[in-house]
Amino acid sequence: MYKLDLPVDQKETRARERRRLQEEERKKRIFNPKSRTIGVDVNSLEAQAEERSRQRTLDKQRDEAFAADMKRNDEMAFLLEQRQMNDRRQIDKEIIEFRERHQRIEDRREFDIFDPDSKRKDRPARETDDDPRLTVSGLQKFQGEDLNSPARVKLQKEQNQAWLHQQMEEKERTRRQTAEADRLYALKMREMDERAMSLELADQDARKALLIAEKNYQRAQSDEMVARREQDKQQELDDNFTEMSNAIHGDLLSENPSVAASAFGPHRVIPDRWKGMSPSQVAEVRRVQNEQVLEKQRLKEAAEREEQEWSRQRLADARCAQLLERRENRTRKQILADQALMNQQLRQEQRKMKDHLDREVYTNRPAETFFSQFNTTTR
Repeated sequence: MYKLDLPVDQKETRARERRRLQEEERKKRIFNPKSRTIGVDVNSLEAQAEERSRQRTLDKQRDEAFAADMKRNDEMAFLLEQRQMNDRRQIDKEIIEFRERHQRIEDRREFDIFDPDSKRKDRPARETDDDPRLTVSGLQKFQGEDLNSPARVKLQKEQNQAWLHQQMEEKERTRRQTAEADRLYALKMREMDERAMSLELADQDARKALLIAEKNYQRAQSDEMVARREQDKQQELDDNFTEMSNAIHGDLLSENPSVAASAFGPHRVIPDRWKGMSPSQVAEVRRVQNEQVLEKQRLKEAAEREEQEWSRQRLADARCAQLLERRENRTRKQILADQALMNQQLRQEQRKMKDHLDREVYTNRPAETFFSQFNTTTR
């Protein structure tokens, strides 16, 4: 009815070869980044458009010819099929009439065996899984059948969903614990900052007080020096007047020791009249020197005690900061250890889940040929 041994259309073969070559040229242009980014060949595009238009016209003419030929063949095939159907229908009708007259079912000897309603009247071959008629020779029940498959699949889905909810809760709990640890760490850092700031303020206040005391001491010394200068000046004037009075009324060549006394003070003498220091004066000089040595030693010890107090305060502050830093390091190490242990447990659970998915769920992975079929054409 259909003619399949048609001759090879050379024109169609050439057209397919031309399209293949055009596709190869297009691949070279499309998959070459240099030619694709620089620009396009306008002449080639115009030639391609003209060739495509001409090819479209030829294809349209060929398709119309093929369509007319196919329409004619379809009409002939339809007529032949209608004739065959009518002949087959007539034959079937005659066969049915013959069977209804000469081959009725009720007239057969094996009607009771081949009764079409016998199965409707009989019990089913398998009613339940515990049916006593399900023997080994009956071949109605086999080892490995899973009649509870829907319930089992539903139970597995519920179990997977429960696992997912549990993982989500554990992740949320881990996030809350991490946030709480960060908050405690921030509070600890703030407390240390406040402690350091308070120590710095105390140090600044102590330094300010020391500077104020030193400034007051220097001002007092300056005032005392000015007063002493005024006093010395006045004393010098008084001594000058006294010397002039003694020169006028005194006994210059007398052996009296009081003659050698200077008018500038009890610690001054007149060299040309002085006959040497008396024992009481020597004792007074020694006493004053000893007092000066003791005063200097006392001031030195006070300065050393003040320096030791400052050193002790700095050592105490450094020790406190070191203890706080050690406590912070221990807390951070404990937090990191807990987090690492939790991450390890989570990694083990995820690995088990991944192994379960790889071995039991995702068993039909795509091969490399599935991915290599993409990006092979320009269309």
